[in-house]
Amino acid sequence: MTDFLSHDAVEDALQWPELIEQLRTWFAAGKVVAPDRQVLSIPTPAGKEDSESGSLLIMPAWLPGDTVGVKVVTYFPWNASEGRPTINAGYMLFNGQTGKLQSIMDGDALTVRRTAAASALAADYLARKNARHHLIVGTGQLAHSVGESYAFVRALTKLSIWGRNSEKALQVAQKLASAGLPAEAVTDLKSACEEADIISTVTASRKPVVHGAWLKPGTHLDLIGAFRTDMRESDDEAISQAEVFVDDCTGATLAGDLAQPIETGRFRPEDIKADLRALCRGEHPGRTSDTCFTVFKSAGVSLEDLAAATQVDTVTRQSNAGSP
Repeated sequence: MTDFLSHDAVEDALQWPELIEQLRTWFAAGKVVAPDRQVLSIPTPAGKEDSESGSLLIMPAWLPGDTVGVKVVTYFPWNASEGRPTINAGYMLFNGQTGKLQSIMDGDALTVRRTAAASALAADYLARKNARHHLIVGTGQLAHSVGESYAFVRALTKLSIWGRNSEKALQVAQKLASAGLPAEAVTDLKSACEEADIISTVTASRKPVVHGAWLKPGTHLDLIGAFRTDMRESDDEAISQAEVFVDDCTGATLAGDLAQPIETGRFRPEDIKADLRALCRGEHPGRTSDTCFTVFKSAGVSLEDLAAATQVDTVTRQSNAGSP
């Protein structure tokens, strides 16, 4: 029987430096087959009619002859009002030669860690080398991991946390500070955006929370949270004034931060400078000057899941082999 790898086991196996480099290597190699993800609508259950509908995401990928994996994700926004996570996931890893189930693991931890690591990897190419102030907008599951991961690609001296709920922002900041990071909660989002060198958004907003007019030249904007067409975290100006990069062109242009300005004519898919694979392969240099605006739109790609799950499986097997 295949054991289930818990949230803690997955987190322990995905240490930031190794995970960031694992993603860099896998993107550069370009060997993974990653079909477009499926996003299916889940109706709002009885008694939750005031909430938006939910989503079921199915994300397969395989390394031919080696490994096959699939992640299944639920997004139930009505959970937020009851203090439950809005996103839940599981991951299955199969042997690419025999098709045998190899590992089953917590997909929440896998998703959070690989998402944060992918944004940190992108920032290694797109954020100014002298960037010191990182602002995180949002207080959900990703906020803490994004704060941690960025510390491995830039020498940050200030980490600001903003959330609609100031108490939650304070809790995230205190947790990051207890891990030795220079974190503090802030209440004035506009001022924080004006001061920050890097801004990461980790919300499920359906309206822009970060405005292009608030950003100073040289700012790197890392858009993580909005994955559906009706969601967005930035306004048209934030996109149109920037050099835009993505993890995957198909997924990113379906997310509202790009899909909506594309629909209004403020942005074109061909305006995307490069995807993460091109950056990791050295096919695009990334940031071209210290004064240009850069945007990285993360939609999530199944290559990242497979790379992370393979690392979890490898670390776990090595650990078990060394156990008495």
